[in-house]
Amino acid sequence: MNSNHARVCPSPEWAAHMHTDVLPVLCAGVDLGTRMLEIGPGPGATADWLRQRVANLVAVEIEAGAAAALRRRFAGTNVHIVHGDAGALPFGDGSFDSAGSFTMLHHVPSAALQNRVLAEVLRVLRPGGTLIASDSLASTSLHEFHEGDTYNPLEPASLLPRLQTIGFGAVMVSVDRGLTFRARKLDEPDEPGAPGAPLAK
Repeated sequence: MNSNHARVCPSPEWAAHMHTDVLPVLCAGVDLGTRMLEIGPGPGATADWLRQRVANLVAVEIEAGAAAALRRRFAGTNVHIVHGDAGALPFGDGSFDSAGSFTMLHHVPSAALQNRVLAEVLRVLRPGGTLIASDSLASTSLHEFHEGDTYNPLEPASLLPRLQTIGFGAVMVSVDRGLTFRARKLDEPDEPGAPGAPLAK
């Protein structure tokens, strides 16, 4: 994480943006269930909002220092912090009702590794479970903001087929000031909306 992230991500302004502009829109009409997974919680702004809407939130953070800080922040709450790699999640199949990733995937250095993270999320979701996610859109200013840091923005036009190829269904991708998307682990492989499944009549 470069100095720009260290300044912006823990700020009250960033938390307010996520709590007001992003998370309520992503969660509208979505049943998060009781047990949720968050990938890459960073300083914890999104975890703080999500933990009030699920009984149990598990957050996986790859940076040891950030994970330690999160454990201190959420000690005694319903948030469990795991220091680990989202590309190799230490959970069994179908362990979670829902999952979330917020402004994190562009820090994963290649499309192949991003796909591996998404495939792991699909694996640990229960059938019918939903992934909600947001990220930034590519721009010159964001490229400069990430100087000295990993910056691999998602391409919105390719996201739907990528998610379908991985195995998600019911994919919704929205582009406005940022990128948001939702996708579901289908109950059955031939459920309408699954890759190769017949279209619903």
